[in-house]
Amino acid sequence: MKRIHAYVKGIVQGVGFRYFVYRHAKTLDLTGYVRNLPDGRVEVVAEGSEESLRELVSLLWEGPVGSYVENVELEWSEAKNEFKDFKIIW
Repeated sequence: MKRIHAYVKGIVQGVGFRYFVYRHAKTLDLTGYVRNLPDGRVEVVAEGSEESLRELVSLLWEGPVGSYVENVELEWSEAKNEFKDFKIIW
């Protein structure tokens, strides 16, 4: 099991980006969270299989219709198993 910690920069707030990540993370059987940051970025922390995480990272670069992803800062590590589900933090 692996973990990613990502910061997504671009037009990613107010375009359904958090729900987009949430929906795909649930489908990929990942745990963790997604939230907006005050500086306009979206933060994603997710844990699961490396294959599922790689799929999520690909989707982070894509984003939902109406978004524009300029950059994804990404850090990989071993899973800490601290989450039971994937959620949107408001």
